[in-house]
Amino acid sequence: MPWTCADIPDQRGRTALITGANSGLGLETARALAQRGARVVLACRSLERAEQARAELQADACGELIPLELDLADLQSVQRGAHQVADQLGRLDLLINNAGVMAPPRQLSAQGHELQFAVNHLGHFALTQQLLPLLEPEGRVVHVSSGAAYFGRIAFDDLQGERRYDAWAAYAQSKLANLITALELQERLEVTGSSVRSIAAHPGLARTNLQPTSVAARGSRLEALAYRLMDPLFQSAAMGALPQLYAATAADAQPNAFYGPGGPGNLKGYPKACRMAPAARDAATRQRLWRVSEELVGNALGS
Repeated sequence: MPWTCADIPDQRGRTALITGANSGLGLETARALAQRGARVVLACRSLERAEQARAELQADACGELIPLELDLADLQSVQRGAHQVADQLGRLDLLINNAGVMAPPRQLSAQGHELQFAVNHLGHFALTQQLLPLLEPEGRVVHVSSGAAYFGRIAFDDLQGERRYDAWAAYAQSKLANLITALELQERLEVTGSSVRSIAAHPGLARTNLQPTSVAARGSRLEALAYRLMDPLFQSAAMGALPQLYAATAADAQPNAFYGPGGPGNLKGYPKACRMAPAARDAATRQRLWRVSEELVGNALGS
């Protein structure tokens, strides 16, 4: 039998924080968890977006919905949001690093990092480090990656795309970084004896606001045509959210796995464990990216 939202265990008494909870995969993930009784922190780029998400979800939610302003493109905002969660809630059961940007023209974050690397990777890396103590003893961190990770390469000689910027290569790099972080974090948790689980997932091809936003930002008619031709391959955002919900709640979800749709090419369908991107398994790359990320975040936050 396929795994669906009906299989999510009772979430009463549990608290989840979801980044990018105002639309697409994040909104559907918040909806599913709140319907099962979880207290859900709706971490969004602005408080207005978070309040809009709460208003949309309120009618069907069985658990409390808490709006939180947290802009992943600004590490200072990430730090403020993490401190607010620690002060007000004191604990978490689930951290779902869902938010992302996809293939915009080259832009910089508040700290001067390439936007995709900043939002998709560095912001989540910093958030995870700051919230990890709240997830002890048996919480889970879910890293939402993409099938693009299979084509990614960590360009250590040009991480910020300063010499050569390709929007899709930068996106693939950031999504590979999500996978690398998931595996490296799990290894570090095991070394310390922690029972927190670090798990990766991807949505396959899901209809979200990422596609139209990317097309609008780049003004690419060819890209817009490609999406129209590919439309039959896409599944709904609700279906696309199932792998991350599985990673977050299923009793048998395993660390070091990469959950995605189980259909042909892992593009659509119900959740299953997918092949891990080989580049994510390279220990030297994982350790180097971790060190570089710690340095970039530390420099930005003065730590």
